[in-house]
Amino acid sequence: MLGICMLSFAHVHAVDYARRIVAHPDAEIRCIWDDDPVRGQEAAERFGVPWTADIDAALSRPDVDAAVVNSTTKDHPWVYKAALDHKKHLYTEKALTLALADAEAVVAAVKRAGVKFMISLPQRTSPETLFMKQALDAGWLGQVTLMRARIAHSGGLDRWFKGGSAWFADADLAGGGAMFDLGCHIVDVMRWFMGPPKSVVAKINNLTDNYPIDDNSAVVVEFASGALGVLECSWAQRRGPRPWEIYGTEGYVGKDPFGGLIVESTQLDPEGVQGLIRVGKLPPAEPHPMDQWLSAILHDTPMTITVEDGRNLTELMEGMYIASREGREYRF
Repeated sequence: MLGICMLSFAHVHAVDYARRIVAHPDAEIRCIWDDDPVRGQEAAERFGVPWTADIDAALSRPDVDAAVVNSTTKDHPWVYKAALDHKKHLYTEKALTLALADAEAVVAAVKRAGVKFMISLPQRTSPETLFMKQALDAGWLGQVTLMRARIAHSGGLDRWFKGGSAWFADADLAGGGAMFDLGCHIVDVMRWFMGPPKSVVAKINNLTDNYPIDDNSAVVVEFASGALGVLECSWAQRRGPRPWEIYGTEGYVGKDPFGGLIVESTQLDPEGVQGLIRVGKLPPAEPHPMDQWLSAILHDTPMTITVEDGRNLTELMEGMYIASREGREYRF
């Protein structure tokens, strides 16, 4: 039985990760560390395991093999270090770190420790995302010219962040608001699809004044390939589609506003497929990042998301915020 220590319940997804561990036949939560005694003790009572305020005491337990990090993002570097010093396998909520320098230090530390590391980027595992990646890799779009993606909810308008989640609106602890938290998902997928970035310009601002942090943004990325990426993210919108659109010299693939995917490509003409079509069959979803991680530890199976992916996400996020803050093009 794989023993796991939960390192903080600061993040809203911590409970979901804990439930996944409880439901797994070969893993169990052995203890909880949290720097907030109230939060830690509540989680301990909920899952029936001990809580401690001493992170080294939690990680030095002989029955703990791995750790799940859900601390504030600012605390990630030192929490990772504590776990890696004890050679524990690591699963973490995104983003990896607030700054690129810290992300690169984490990559090096994970490699030195030789542990299984997973960052939670579940958008990568969905059938729609996997199909779009397959279309890109198959060359159906020719040379990619532009990708546009939007993600939004009403968290800023409706003041979702309070109590234990209030830190989401604290730039020092969270790194940023809507774009850094919610935007992470589409920023990661765009970086995965489009490759290394070359430069970025951004407008990341506060629309509602409900929280002292960004809640509305638009970003344009130039990639090393010459393609452009347009990202839109908001905590101040209640309605509307969340399109992903990728255009190239030979075709197009994107999310249908009414559900599913649509594709058009000159590369499909020889197969007798012409015009805009709805995709009828998608690849199966890959296992949730948590399930991939547990399987990798237990059975040495491969994982599809790496610590380097976390580093790449932090690099692009950092560049966006610098570009917006300083009102200039940021070059990578």
